[in-house]
Amino acid sequence: MNQKNYRNAGRHPKLDPTVYRCSVNFNAVEQSQLQAMHEKSGVESLSAFIKLQLFGKPFKVFYVDENSRIFIDRLSDFNAMYRTIGITYDRAVRELEGHNTSSRSSAMLRELVKVTGELVKVSHRIVELAEKFDAEWLQKYR
Repeated sequence: MNQKNYRNAGRHPKLDPTVYRCSVNFNAVEQSQLQAMHEKSGVESLSAFIKLQLFGKPFKVFYVDENSRIFIDRLSDFNAMYRTIGITYDRAVRELEGHNTSSRSSAMLRELVKVTGELVKVSHRIVELAEKFDAEWLQKYR
């Protein structure tokens, strides 16, 4: 009866703990090369990057082109504008049909349809430019 009751509280022990450590010394040039390789790899910790290098596990390097990022951001902005225009278009049609005579509302709807056609042409042109951009620039990084 002298046994103590221990609770199973706290963290569960790891099955394969990493307890063995190695130390490596670099000069300034080697350290800058290591940092550059680490930044290119995109791996979060330097120790994980060194493990990947030592044991030959492959990693991917992602290149972020600033021009393509800006282009994609602007395309996203256009998409947001189109959604806003679509919502406004629905509201405008409801208002035209509700508060005007049928002849006046049909004339205004014709104008609205004409402007919408121009918007569709612009959107097709944007898609063409995006495909052209993809063919010329983004294929270089793949």
